[in-house]
Amino acid sequence: MANVYAVLNAGSSSIKFSLFTAAGAALEAGPRGQVESLGSAPRFVSKDPAGRVLGEHSWGEGAALDHDGALWHIIGHLREQLRGDRLAGVGHRVVHGGRDYAQPVVVDAAVVRALEEFVPLAPLHQPHNLTPIRLLLERLPELAQVACFDTAFHRGAPPVSQRFAVPGALHEAGVQRYGFHGLSYEYVASVLGQYDARAAAGRTVVLHLGNGASMCALESGRSVASTMGFTAVDGLPMGTRCGAIDPGVILYLLQQRGLDAKAVERLVYRESGLLGVSGLSGDMRVLLASPEPGARLAIELYVYRIRREIGSLAAALGGLDAIVFTAGIGEHAAPIRAAVCRDAAWLGVELDDAANASGGPRISTAASRVSAWVVPTNEELMIARHTSRLVGAAAGLPREVAA
Repeated sequence: MANVYAVLNAGSSSIKFSLFTAAGAALEAGPRGQVESLGSAPRFVSKDPAGRVLGEHSWGEGAALDHDGALWHIIGHLREQLRGDRLAGVGHRVVHGGRDYAQPVVVDAAVVRALEEFVPLAPLHQPHNLTPIRLLLERLPELAQVACFDTAFHRGAPPVSQRFAVPGALHEAGVQRYGFHGLSYEYVASVLGQYDARAAAGRTVVLHLGNGASMCALESGRSVASTMGFTAVDGLPMGTRCGAIDPGVILYLLQQRGLDAKAVERLVYRESGLLGVSGLSGDMRVLLASPEPGARLAIELYVYRIRREIGSLAAALGGLDAIVFTAGIGEHAAPIRAAVCRDAAWLGVELDDAANASGGPRISTAASRVSAWVVPTNEELMIARHTSRLVGAAAGLPREVAA
């Protein structure tokens, strides 16, 4: 009987899951899938690592399936997939860990209450991240759960890089830079040596470019600085998030345009970014395929902001040995990688066009002073690693979940 670890990532309209089986010191990927389109036309799909469908179900347009129902449909599917193995623990992606959580933690009711305090700092993610944790604590209290935080990787950054120029009382109350996408950066740092030993031991900027986007300066695999700050709306323009914006704009919207706090929240999180600039879509694939001027402008602004942030992060590192592209856009959008690398030529990046078109992994020439790479991220595996480490081989298993 092997130990199996489930990883859950709950969003506003979906719950994604993946299974990992302990095989000695390694973790082998198993089935993965999701319940998506909650609140509209819920649909479940599960596939094995080869992409073969293991299960599908549709509830139909307008079905009243909530996160509770979706979670228990997933649990039922997991029971079928265990095949005599035991579910030793569940790991959860939780966006915000605040000041107190610099490492993954085994969850109990007190931890959940503490994490609820950070909902205002990550309103698009935190409430949904916590929902399956609460449900499992209520229904399967003996099942070990581990919360893994997107902020934790950055808590070891230099204190000055975490500081805003605000009064000390506000800083002590938690108004400081946190950084996000830490699970992705942690995974990339853990495997970078397999690609480039110099980059792993040196000064590297990692670009996590997806619907949410950020960049992180790594020195010997440790976070030194990140483009995101107090919340996950800071830094680069994203699919629908504005990125860095003058605080005076927020004051103007409140005082002169008559927006209330909820309207401002909706504007900066859901109506801005690539969507707001293009007036077309927040999906980079749609924009790259579009001849519309708004789409061209959104892409130009996106690349320009990346160019500025690479310079800033290289300055924080005192030099640069490598850049790494990861996440959906970073791994799959060759035109974006090409534009970014050409903009970084002044830093020593020399693009290999053919390698970039084929997806790498190395997309810089052999003579390039600063190497450039495409490294697929795997946040789920990182969560599974933390969960297996904390839960351990002797974790208890509630009978209700056993195969």
